[in-house]
Amino acid sequence: MQPAQYNRTTVPSDQRIAVFADVQNMFYAARNIYDDWLDYYKLLNTAINGRKLIRAIAYVVETDGVDQSGFKHILETAGWEIRTKQLKIRPDGSTKGDWDMGIAIDAISIAHKVDTVVLVSGDGDFTALVDHLKASGVRVEVTSFERNTALELINSATSYYPLNESVLRRK
Repeated sequence: MQPAQYNRTTVPSDQRIAVFADVQNMFYAARNIYDDWLDYYKLLNTAINGRKLIRAIAYVVETDGVDQSGFKHILETAGWEIRTKQLKIRPDGSTKGDWDMGIAIDAISIAHKVDTVVLVSGDGDFTALVDHLKASGVRVEVTSFERNTALELINSATSYYPLNESVLRRK
C-alpha cells in the first residue's frame, strides 16, 4: 500500500509542523548518491512549505578530532536546533552513533502540539515511530532520497516526498 500523496502546493498554511532531521543518514545519502552535501536551509524550507514551524531539530553525531563548529553554525543559521552526541567506539573497534531513540522520544513528546511531523531520514528503523505517531492522530511526512530509503518507511508514512538535487549545496 502506497502512502497518501497530495500536492505540496495544497497544504494548509495554518498546519503546525515539527521537523526532525537524521543528519548522519542524510549526509551519507547525499554523499553516496550525488557526491554532494545537503543545503540545510533549502531542506528546511522544502519541509516547511509555507506552514507554521513549531520546531526543527537536526541530530548530529560528533567524532573526536573532527571540528564540526562550522557545520553547526550553518545549521543554526538555517533555523535548526542542534542536538549532538559523541560517537561511541566499542572495545572491538566498531562504532555506534545514531540518534534513533532521541528522535523517537522528541517526536512523541511534541506530537500533541503539532498537526504534522516531518521526518527527514530514510532509515527503516523509524517505521514503528511513524506507525505510533499516526495512531496518535498525527500526520507523518517522510522526506529523503528515495534510493536511500527503506520501502517500509515510505509505505508507513502518511505522505512521502522524495528529495532531489534541488536541496544540495552544489559544491
